[in-house]
Amino acid sequence: MSQNLGMHNRRNCVGVKVGSVIVGGNNPVVVQSMTNTDTADVEATVKQIQELAAAGSELVRITVNNDESAAQVATIWERLDAVGCNVPIVGDFHYNGHQLLTDYPECAQALAKYRINPGNVGFGKKRDNQFAIMIEKAIEYNKPVRIGVNWGSLDQVLLAKMMDDNAKLAEPQEVDDVMREALIVSALDSAKKAEEIGLSRDHIILSCKVSGVQKLISVYKDIASRCDYALHLGLTEAGMGSKGIVASTAAMGVLLQDGIGDTIRVSLTPEPGGDRTNEVIVAQEMLQTMGLRSFTPLVTACPGCGRTTSTVFQELANNIQAYVRSQMPIWREKYLGVEEMTLAVMGCVVNGPGESKHADIGISLPGTGETPAAPVFIDGKKTITLRGENIAAEFRSIVDKYVEGRYPQK
Repeated sequence: MSQNLGMHNRRNCVGVKVGSVIVGGNNPVVVQSMTNTDTADVEATVKQIQELAAAGSELVRITVNNDESAAQVATIWERLDAVGCNVPIVGDFHYNGHQLLTDYPECAQALAKYRINPGNVGFGKKRDNQFAIMIEKAIEYNKPVRIGVNWGSLDQVLLAKMMDDNAKLAEPQEVDDVMREALIVSALDSAKKAEEIGLSRDHIILSCKVSGVQKLISVYKDIASRCDYALHLGLTEAGMGSKGIVASTAAMGVLLQDGIGDTIRVSLTPEPGGDRTNEVIVAQEMLQTMGLRSFTPLVTACPGCGRTTSTVFQELANNIQAYVRSQMPIWREKYLGVEEMTLAVMGCVVNGPGESKHADIGISLPGTGETPAAPVFIDGKKTITLRGENIAAEFRSIVDKYVEGRYPQK
């Protein structure tokens, strides 16, 4: 997938190899996601990982929270490998990760990366030892680690100390400012401890997740200025539907524009029974509309107005967008650069011809009262006019022929 001009302002950081993917080091921003299946359920987990990978997730994280799930990780990896799904799998550990990685060496080996939350590694005297065990396992199996600090599970001992120190100041900081600093200190101190144990810098990724847009922007701008570790971006709980999409793009868009962020996850809460792959599509479209990467041809379509009382252009835009997404796994394997193709489906004469000319392929459908004809523009030139009931099928055929003729085969 291409690396576009929008990548020129990327923050310099150490690159981290996660399976076949490199995070950071001026490489394109990596899209990742997470399953919501019971990892012990091999069938369901394998199926969802395949779906997420097919949608374009370049890393997939799974929960490893008990013996039953840890015992199945190697089997899950083997099942995926058998069907040619080689997406790197990340293990998400809390509380008992040190024990699971020790008791299940096949799990430790099969995972491409471990995620460790410093606030949930252990408590009291056990904390440092259990953290050390996980880092030692990462070293033993040559696995990178994401040290992921969360607002909702911050190291309470560290936070209490920083709050006490702040209270003694002549001019104490606001509580939110102290908590933000605690997030950053927890991440950086944990990374320093990991290096002291022996984990190299090119095996460490950091994250400091919160749920508020402005807080996320503030935290990441701060930590980005204080280290050169690769950074994972994401709101810890973005929410459902449009709220989750808007919050994620508002926060991460600002940071990505400033060159901050090496891998991203859009943590959308799915509707009951909803499609988990939506979070992958949102992440891809965020990067693509910002000009940072290209994943699949995107369709420009007008919003509609009183000139477009027919729903024909809406239906066609939806039809074409779904079609190119379904075709991309095939096209990606066969053609070079097809993900950068642009399409336009417009609804009337006002902007229709102009927008259609700007796209690689565009169609301008008739608005209310206009002549029932739909001119098609290819590379800026009008080539054919479609009429009748089969416009959608004919337009898809035009797209197929354009792909075959325009993009070189691999």
